[in-house]
Amino acid sequence: MDHKTVEEYILSMPNATLGYPFGEGTAVYKAGDKMFALIQEGSDPVRVSLKCDPQLSAVLREKYESVMPGYHLNKKHWNTIVLSGQLAWEEVQDLIRHSYQLVTAS
Repeated sequence: MDHKTVEEYILSMPNATLGYPFGEGTAVYKAGDKMFALIQEGSDPVRVSLKCDPQLSAVLREKYESVMPGYHLNKKHWNTIVLSGQLAWEEVQDLIRHSYQLVTAS
């Protein structure tokens, strides 16, 4: 999975925007004024951080080596996922939508 494909999907969410509030190298995707995804640019494989329901986070972290607590984020509510192929693209898309829905519902 490459950065461009992931970014295009993230930006396909309604009103999603891209910015760099933490400086170059960390792409931050927001819905309104709330972050729902971050990508560490230049990482290979791609690493994407997504907001997640805490109970689902625990299940995902236990099931997949490539899902870990959010890097430099609230570890209860964020996961960092290494897109190494352990999760299918459809699963990653589901988690992107889940993250988006969490921030837009509040």
